Amino acid sequence: MKKRVFKIAILFLAIFLFFFVFSFRKLPSEIKYGVSFSKFHSDELKLDWKETYLALLNDLGVKKIRLTAHWPNTEPLNDKFNFSELDFQIAEAEKRGLEVILAVGRRLPGWPECHVPDWARVKSEKLKVKSIADYDQEELLKYIETVVNRYKELQSIKYWQVENEPFLTFFSRANCGELDKNFLEKEVALVKRLDPTRSVLMTDSGEFGTWFGAYKRGDIFGTSLYLYIWNKKFNLPFRYPILPAFFRFKQNLVSLIYGKKPSLIIELSAEPWLLQPIVDTPIEVLQERMGLDKFNEMIDFAAKTGFDEQYLWGAEWWYWMKKQGYPEHWERAKELLQGSPL
Repeated sequence: MKKRVFKIAILFLAIFLFFFVFSFRKLPSEIKYGVSFSKFHSDELKLDWKETYLALLNDLGVKKIRLTAHWPNTEPLNDKFNFSELDFQIAEAEKRGLEVILAVGRRLPGWPECHVPDWARVKSEKLKVKSIADYDQEELLKYIETVVNRYKELQSIKYWQVENEPFLTFFSRANCGELDKNFLEKEVALVKRLDPTRSVLMTDSGEFGTWFGAYKRGDIFGTSLYLYIWNKKFNLPFRYPILPAFFRFKQNLVSLIYGKKPSLIIELSAEPWLLQPIVDTPIEVLQERMGLDKFNEMIDFAAKTGFDEQYLWGAEWWYWMKKQGYPEHWERAKELLQGSPL
């Protein structure tokens, strides 16, 4: 019995030492912040998306931004492309010398995760597919090719992001279906062929992703970071029981297996996680779920993960809150984006 207890103790000690050693990582002396912006999300908040976007650039002082070419917005009708919105966003970024990450693909930020234009779904139904997750892959590739070719000559484009957290298959499976890894690799290869001068960013969930699949397929790796969510099962807010060392450990592990690559936090949660629309939620509930205290906690937590480049998620919400008379998140983000100390 004593031998068994001793062996178990040794095993736990070995696991602890392994995690401790692999979670050590020098923290950056400076963190560069950016934000994500989406017309899609601005529309959900019933904001004037141009006004919101220009406020991010002119008032907030954004220097790094992730933009999204949502397929339904970009190709609302088959072979009929609408670039007016993206053209405006990228032109304004280009004027100011911003660095732009442009995300393309079917699965892009924002619920329901996978975004397919109505015409593509109709076309799929004619092909007698079995679920709403099915779509015409060749049409998707054509859309990606059109977007990349349109913007690849612009200096502001820093990276192409292909899909968003594609390996997080359990999340929104009804809308996204199962991951086709071969097709994902075809998407990445297409972007690399069209623009061999730029790196491809692949992303994965910080809390649930193993990072292996995304890390090895991209030139750059990006993780999300969420601490506060809403637990549907118990209908309660929930904080993941994790430490910054969890992210350092995963980063060190994938670097050991696949070699070192530039890595960043592509989606640092800085808006409340809700089950209903933000605009239908009382301000006091929003403040409870992501008040300035939790906002600062997210920033402090992320600063200890070892990533020196971090893109905050929630800029449209900060602007919405500002317009409701609560500018605290906006002003705190301005401090970060304009280089004030943490």
